[in-house]
Amino acid sequence: MRTAAIDCGTNSIRLLIADVDDDGRLTDVIRLMRVVRLGEGVDTTGRLSEAALARTFAAARDYAELISHHGADRIRFVVTSATRDAANRDVFAAGIKELLGVDPEVVNGNEEATLSFDGALSVLPPEASTTEDSLVLVVDLGGGSTEFVVGNERGVAASRSMDMGCVRFTERYLASDPPTVREIGVMEAEVRRLIDEAARDVPFDKVTRLIGVAGSITTITAHALDLPGYSPDDIHGSEVDQERVSRAATDLLGMNREQRAALPYMHPGRVDVIGAGALIWRTITDYLAEATGGRVRTSLTSEHDILDGIALSQNRPVNQ
Repeated sequence: MRTAAIDCGTNSIRLLIADVDDDGRLTDVIRLMRVVRLGEGVDTTGRLSEAALARTFAAARDYAELISHHGADRIRFVVTSATRDAANRDVFAAGIKELLGVDPEVVNGNEEATLSFDGALSVLPPEASTTEDSLVLVVDLGGGSTEFVVGNERGVAASRSMDMGCVRFTERYLASDPPTVREIGVMEAEVRRLIDEAARDVPFDKVTRLIGVAGSITTITAHALDLPGYSPDDIHGSEVDQERVSRAATDLLGMNREQRAALPYMHPGRVDVIGAGALIWRTITDYLAEATGGRVRTSLTSEHDILDGIALSQNRPVNQ
């Protein structure tokens, strides 16, 4: 079966057209990402702006042409944090329906977490496979929210979605370029507070492995590895110790816009928000090392995430 999956988040809209075999394995036909910043200003206004809608509809129109050209049998369009928060989400839904012929699904945080977990684990190397004795934490750090999901080969055991992301927290806390010590301190305290809140549902202290997904984390990993350019093959499956992650995140947070833009692996759409993403990821990795008594001091980066989970979900029996 050929399926088309679209993940429309706060910062980017992504398309995966893939063939799904009977064992649930994906073979990419095309995989694309465009930064449209759909959630720009939503944290302040509570509405999707006309400019953001226009950018997103333009990308969706291009994706519709690609889906038609490649002959996908099914389409699933998932929207996450920004649209959940917007008062005018009906305008967005009508526009997508007109362009793609499907209703965009505004998934809740728990469903978003499950899709991210399934996608992240679908292509892990054998040495990173889960067992009944392991408890893997997948962190999906998006533009408007961050999902924490814990599970193993038996499935998801616990999850929590928190309203913190690189776009939302840049707009809320990091006004200076580069951010001031005070701005960083205030934001870091809020990130820790939200992780503490998530810990009511997510057993961080029992985690045996950490996997990070989405653009902020893959970019931080590229910086930690000092890559000459953005290389998914080098990033995917790489395991970086917590101290190196912390140094890379701190370095990115301390750069000004011109310095960040000059990095060879920095997508232009992430230049303005990577500092907040770096601070969130640094705080999460520090927190987990503390919560596990130093047992988990590395993180694995996956290039496969909720987008793969959306594609795989279309291969499930209808009654599931």
